[in-house]
Amino acid sequence: MMSVKTLLKLNKLFRCPAHPFNAPAEETQQGPDLAYARWEYGRAEAGLLLFAPWYAPGDIVFRKDVLDIGCGAGGCGVYYAEKYGARVTGLELEERYEAQAEALAAELLGARKDSSADPLADPAPGSAGGSFTFLLADAAESGLQPESFDTIIMSDAFEHLKDPEAVLRECRRLLRPGGRVFISFPPYGHPYGEHLSDLIGIPWVQLFFSEADMTAAYARLAAELDEKAGSGKTARPSVSGAQRIAFRFTKDPDGTCRNTYINRMTLKRFRGILERFTTSPDNSSSGRGDAPSGAQKPFRLALYREKPLRGWLLPLAKLPGIKEHFVRMAVCVLEKQ
Repeated sequence: MMSVKTLLKLNKLFRCPAHPFNAPAEETQQGPDLAYARWEYGRAEAGLLLFAPWYAPGDIVFRKDVLDIGCGAGGCGVYYAEKYGARVTGLELEERYEAQAEALAAELLGARKDSSADPLADPAPGSAGGSFTFLLADAAESGLQPESFDTIIMSDAFEHLKDPEAVLRECRRLLRPGGRVFISFPPYGHPYGEHLSDLIGIPWVQLFFSEADMTAAYARLAAELDEKAGSGKTARPSVSGAQRIAFRFTKDPDGTCRNTYINRMTLKRFRGILERFTTSPDNSSSGRGDAPSGAQKPFRLALYREKPLRGWLLPLAKLPGIKEHFVRMAVCVLEKQ
């Protein structure tokens, strides 16, 4: 593996792709900075269109009870509520996103969350036809009532789950019969699959450098970012370097710093999970979707696609051994039996 110094020098040759962490902070007199929430809001429709032409956006969220797992600052969930009249519960582990989500919902839906309210209650009068509730909870043990949702969305979330299998079991518990889970995520082999591209612009950096080197280089770049912002040399970003370090890394008792923000989900691992949890359409019988062994599996695999980085890279995105590095997004729909 190459050194940290080499990584930092090489990084100067690459421009980081657009990233919400680098968006200029909104200078507000009161209330949270909504730059990240607005970025999510702007990407929400594109996330729904990943499932087209098999599922139109309306098929997914129109006037439905929706659970948005890994909702972040709530931008996508607020969009579903405002544009499609969905009743959305946004599930998130990061407490720092709550104020942003509530502020955006208040701005666009006209009402703040009542912490004592039922997330699945009818939209409040004056809202845009839908509602959004932010809920701090573990997606593997949400505490929500069973069979509460028509749709569960995991957009750019599956690669972050600590226990994906436990989350899928919880999804089955929460879905109504015939309800669907919509999953889309970039695999670990993606050019920026290490999720450090807000500061490290080297594509496929995870192939050439060790985790220790990437972590050390990222920490240095984050410190430099705060120094420049503090001196007024650059605009203050929406997320500081210190916040990024706390957000992405965990320090072990021996002092080793690890990137625990991702689970390094590969396409191969994901397909293995799907095999354990789903029955393919070919094995369905009379709509029941029995597994070949005769045992009922939790879901029917309604859709699975691997979208290439670019259309002209499709041949490489199909080649065993290297396809992991040329797939932009894995797209999957699971239907509760």
